[in-house]
Amino acid sequence: MPWKRQRRVPRLAAALNIEDLRRLMQRRVPHFAFEYVEGGAEDEATLRSNRAALERLRLLPRTLVDTRARSVRTQLFGRALPAPFLIAPTGFNGMLHADGDVALARAAAAAGIPFTLSTFSTTRLEDVASRAGGRLWMQLYVLTDRAIARELVRRAAAAGYEALVFTTDANVFGSREWDRRSYRAPGRLHLRTALDVLRHPGWLAPLVRTGLPRLRNLEGLLAPEATTALGGSTLIPKFVDASISWDDVKWMREQWRGKLLVKGILDPADAERAVALGCDGLVLSNHGGRQLDYCVAPIEVLPDIVRAVGSRTTLIVDSGFRRGTDVAKALALGARAVMLGRATLYGLGAGGEPGVRHALSLLTTELDRVLGELGCRSLDELDPGRVRSTTAPEFPPPG
Repeated sequence: MPWKRQRRVPRLAAALNIEDLRRLMQRRVPHFAFEYVEGGAEDEATLRSNRAALERLRLLPRTLVDTRARSVRTQLFGRALPAPFLIAPTGFNGMLHADGDVALARAAAAAGIPFTLSTFSTTRLEDVASRAGGRLWMQLYVLTDRAIARELVRRAAAAGYEALVFTTDANVFGSREWDRRSYRAPGRLHLRTALDVLRHPGWLAPLVRTGLPRLRNLEGLLAPEATTALGGSTLIPKFVDASISWDDVKWMREQWRGKLLVKGILDPADAERAVALGCDGLVLSNHGGRQLDYCVAPIEVLPDIVRAVGSRTTLIVDSGFRRGTDVAKALALGARAVMLGRATLYGLGAGGEPGVRHALSLLTTELDRVLGELGCRSLDELDPGRVRSTTAPEFPPPG
């Protein structure tokens, strides 16, 4: 057995990196909830290649540079950003922590970075705004009933959300076989899965007090059985709309006065079209490996999209980021910021809001250190010349 598998799972304060938080979450939440966060589509080739693509990139340092006054601060849409991070939209967060969406939003607010709330959140968007504050963005899925999208856009504007993030790569829901194995029917856990839940009393106790998490933004808009987060991931696919098109982007640009971003862009031609329609930013994403298997990694196409539209829009990238070195590579290749999904969810599952804060602190500290080791005093000094590509073989996943 590899040495890393034998290491004792640390307490939150002793977690030295995102992988430590991952192992801590794995111990603290039921297996079905861990699988929901951890898994990818089908063979999980995209999931693995997201990491492999980042690992194939090497950094080129320059020496004898005074970096004592270095800073990881930047700007995003004209506003200061203490570190080049955003928390990505993730659904069903109540499966990891009873108050998961608010915990993530509060940690983001404390760090001064934006938090993106999912359409499939287990807390109402208005409640996140009132309880957490900070820079709030709203992610939008367009479902088969278009009235739901119109209502969510209206509510997000009324609640003061500053940006709308339209997810475009879930027009057909990915095949997540690991998730379906946990359920004998939509919303009904297999006996072995239910028994495993009983082995995690610390996770279960808050649910006994508050009840099972539900997709609160969609209550009254979908059938009650479809809004139960426990089984929502097996029920939601039938509501996903395969007919979404560029006309929906046009409609959102007409309706939404705040910043509009399109998430799921990987092709330069799509990037060109989104910019032409007035989008303020693009999120290069393959949905963390949860949609199309054997898909390119966002970091692989980032240089092509920078060449196509980089001077005309704001580029954000996600999928597979676990280390400050990963972030430095993306910024050097032209991204303005990185969206963090699993990295902050590991913190959430490991220790609620303090766990998320710890994850953000770890990555900020790592990025600051990497900046100094590269001989850079600011993020603006990161450029493509700092990155080299290698054909090194893929590394086995840690842990």
